[in-house]
Amino acid sequence: QAHLEESGGGSVQAGGSLRLSCSVSIPTYSGYYTAWFRQAPGKGRDVVAIIDSDGNSHYADSVKGRFTFSKDSAKKILYLQMNGLTPEDTAMYYCAADLNLHWRNDVVLPDLTADDFGFWGQGTQVTVSS
Repeated sequence: QAHLEESGGGSVQAGGSLRLSCSVSIPTYSGYYTAWFRQAPGKGRDVVAIIDSDGNSHYADSVKGRFTFSKDSAKKILYLQMNGLTPEDTAMYYCAADLNLHWRNDVVLPDLTADDFGFWGQGTQVTVSS
């Protein structure tokens, strides 16, 4: 069974930075997709960034140029470096992973949603004040 656990959330003023981490434990010898999502109060869970099993990445337009998604494959840790934070970035942030996407040949990264990911962390809160 997979286990994901986020850390690094907190409160920061607008313009500040935070780095989220997510430790990933997945019992597989094949590749898998990983992603960061966020969910603001009263809203759906939206993609922040995705890395596929080949290392290709996709970012939501709202975070391009400000957020960087990276992974330490040896340590199985995902990172989300967030710079230039604004109050609109306030949300619960979740890391996610999925094994099945690796075996599909019809995946279009910008089309992926939360429903496509089977494994989730518990979330970490990011609050940005103006």
